[in-house]
Amino acid sequence: MAKTFRNFIGGEWVAPSTGAWLENRNPADRRDLIGRFPDSGPADVRRAVASAKRGFAQWSRVPAPLRGDVLRRVGDLLTARKEALADAMTREMGKVLAETRGDVQEGIDTAYYAATEGRRLFGHVVPSELRRKWAMDWRRPIGVCGLVTPFNFPLAIPTWKMFPALVCGNSVIIKPSEDVPHSVTLLVEILLEAGLPPEAVQLVHGRGETVGKALVEHPEVPVISFTGSTETGALIGETCGRMHKRLSLEMGGKNAVIVMDDADLDLAVDGITWGAFGTTGQRCTATSRVIAHRRIHDRLVRRLVERAEALRLGDGREARTDVGPLIHEAAREKVERYVAIGLEEGATLATGGKRPRGAAVAQGSFFRPTIFTGVTPRMRLAQEEIFGPVLSVLKVGSFDEAVRVNNGVRYGLSSSVYTASVERAFRALEELDNGITYVNAPTIGAEAHLPFGGVKATGNGHREGGWPVFEFYSEIKVGYVDYSGRLQRAQLDTYGAEG
Repeated sequence: MAKTFRNFIGGEWVAPSTGAWLENRNPADRRDLIGRFPDSGPADVRRAVASAKRGFAQWSRVPAPLRGDVLRRVGDLLTARKEALADAMTREMGKVLAETRGDVQEGIDTAYYAATEGRRLFGHVVPSELRRKWAMDWRRPIGVCGLVTPFNFPLAIPTWKMFPALVCGNSVIIKPSEDVPHSVTLLVEILLEAGLPPEAVQLVHGRGETVGKALVEHPEVPVISFTGSTETGALIGETCGRMHKRLSLEMGGKNAVIVMDDADLDLAVDGITWGAFGTTGQRCTATSRVIAHRRIHDRLVRRLVERAEALRLGDGREARTDVGPLIHEAAREKVERYVAIGLEEGATLATGGKRPRGAAVAQGSFFRPTIFTGVTPRMRLAQEEIFGPVLSVLKVGSFDEAVRVNNGVRYGLSSSVYTASVERAFRALEELDNGITYVNAPTIGAEAHLPFGGVKATGNGHREGGWPVFEFYSEIKVGYVDYSGRLQRAQLDTYGAEG
């Protein structure tokens, strides 16, 4: 009989108020039932908020360096349990063990980075314009933070949000994707074991349209951080704008690799294959487009097709597997619709485009790595986020044209250029309209101590990771100390007045 899991609310593991449950199944083999998880409702969110407010009152009074010590212990526990966590994530989400080990490592890196920032929540002391007066600012926590996370990085993205929020002194309520509830359950258990006060963290499982909506709309949750689709993010933005909430949005991408005629093709093929088909294309930074110079286009395509056809599909826990399944059947059906759209638009299917055959993949949501050629910039294949193993190749005649094609989409997350030219490399850094640009590297591979995010329909200006995320999860407070012993009036013409 499958295990039944619970929410963590009010310092206890509790059943949902709805009495309803969701099944969590292995996408590589739908016969494998991982467990039953709460299909919670608004009442569970209300109870979580009440508890999180109490948790905030307690946790925010803990000195920031001591809060960092808790995160350091979290990093130690993640390190000790890396293999078990990776195995659980692969079973739940599907990507290969090498990737889920990396997912855990990102959480470890984020934990240790956040721990050090507990001693670096810097403010400023600046000269006052008046005599015998000090002027300064510092960072203080905000309150309850509502965190809504996606399926593709079941542990890393929750840590990107939770750890900075906690080290800043906030309490958190996390609503993980209903497709990957087990990984976050394991993470919350580690937080509690590391010494986090129980009411500083709440875990509410359920659907986005019920639990996520209730969390976003709750008037006593002043901070929301969301990673997911641009369409959902726009709806959340409307609500948070109306309610004056602080909001961080990390949304879609349509990322391109530019390959110039002077590129190292061996390196480019390696990077494109990894960027397009790693995580089965289910990354917001996945390589969705290749913009290839006409002089190397045909050679590049031949080699990409060879590499794609050599990739082995299967259970990500098997050593021979290169590419795992899509997260569920709806995702596979979406990819199939885009294959049909590409053919209707006149693109050429170079490889893939079908479900694989064989006993090893018969029970999972697998799809063959797919490459289209003859794609033009205005085709839907070149404009819309697919979130699957589909790569579109576009041909250009110059670097300037490549920049225009890269920038000609609504998204602006990640980009890459392969070239031997220093001039083109630095022009790419300047001219590609993205939050992240790689030179001679794939569109994927963010590091925990640097900001992560994009422009245009990808985000709303805030960043995950690095130093800016600590600014998002804290408020600036300004203080003045006048020790002159007399009234001094600032914002008047005091220049020339005697001290």
